[in-house]
Amino acid sequence: MDLVAAEVSVAVVHPEAGKNRSFANYMKNAALFRLHLIVFLWGFTAIIGKLITADAQTLVFYRMLFAAAILFVFIRFIQKKSLHVPKKLMYQLVTIGGFMAFHWLCFFYSIKISNVSIALSCLSLSTLFAAILEPIVFKRKIDLPEVIIGVVIVLCISLIFNVEFRYKEGVFYGILAALFGTVFSVFNGKLYGRTSSGNIIFYEIFGGFLIVALFSVLSGQIAEVVDLSWRDLALVVLLAGVFTAFPMLESVNLMKYISPFTLVLTVNLEPVYGIILAFFIFGESEQMSTLFYIASFVMILAIIINGILKSKRTKKKLNSEIQ
Repeated sequence: MDLVAAEVSVAVVHPEAGKNRSFANYMKNAALFRLHLIVFLWGFTAIIGKLITADAQTLVFYRMLFAAAILFVFIRFIQKKSLHVPKKLMYQLVTIGGFMAFHWLCFFYSIKISNVSIALSCLSLSTLFAAILEPIVFKRKIDLPEVIIGVVIVLCISLIFNVEFRYKEGVFYGILAALFGTVFSVFNGKLYGRTSSGNIIFYEIFGGFLIVALFSVLSGQIAEVVDLSWRDLALVVLLAGVFTAFPMLESVNLMKYISPFTLVLTVNLEPVYGIILAFFIFGESEQMSTLFYIASFVMILAIIINGILKSKRTKKKLNSEIQ
C-alpha cells in the first residue's frame, strides 16, 4: 500500500512526469503496432510476387526502379535532405545493392517455380549463413550456439527437401536467396553510420536496379523486361511503394521507440505471416505436407531462440562494460 501511495503522490506533485510516461507508453505501443504492420507487409511481398504474372527478372527490374524513384522524391523533395555521399561509399552501396537484387531475383524465381511457402521457409537458412559470415567480416569468434541453431535449420530444410522433392529447384533458389540476403545484410551492417539510412537504402536499391538493367541488356532480354501488362505494372508500383520503400524507411524510424531485439524478433514472424496468408489466398497450390509445417515451425522457433540468446548476451556484455 505504501508503494501505491508513493506513486500516487508522485503523480500529484509532478503531473508532467505522468503525462510523459503515458506519452512514452503510447508511442511504444504505437511503434509495436507499426512494426507488426511492416512485418505483415513484408510477409505479403511474396503474395504480390506470385500474383504478378511477369517473370522474376522483370519483377525485380521494375520493383527496384520504382522503389528508387519513390525514395528519391521522398528524400529530396519531402524530407528536403541531400543525397550526396562520397564516391567510394556510393560504389560500395551500389555493389551491396547488387546482392540485394540477386536475393530478390532468387527469391521471386523460387516462388515462380515452386510456391510462397517453399521460398519463405528457405530464408530461415540466413541464420546459419550469418553465423559463418559475420565472424569473418567483423573479425570476431564464431558463436557456437548460432552454428548449432543453424545446423538444426539445415536439418529441417533437408527434411523439407525430402518430403517436398517436387519443389527441389524452388528449394535450391530459395537457399540462394537466403545466401545473397545474408551477404547483403552483413556488408550493409559494415556501412551503417557512414551516411543517413535513407541514403543507404536509396543507393542500394538504385544500384541493384542498375545491375539488373545491365544484365538485361547484356543478355539480350531487355525487350522482354520492357514488356509489362497494365495489371502487373499496377501491382509492381504497389510492391515498390507500399511493400518496399515505406517499410524500409519506417523500420528505421521505429528504432527510436523499440529495441533492436524486439525489431529482429518481430521481423522473424515474416515467414509465419507469409505462409498463413498464402494458404488462405492461394489454397491448394500452397497446401504442403504435415512434415513441412512441423519443420517450418521448428526453424522459426530456432530463430526466435537464437534472438533471445543474442539479446541476453548483448545485455550481459553491456552491463559488464558499465560496471
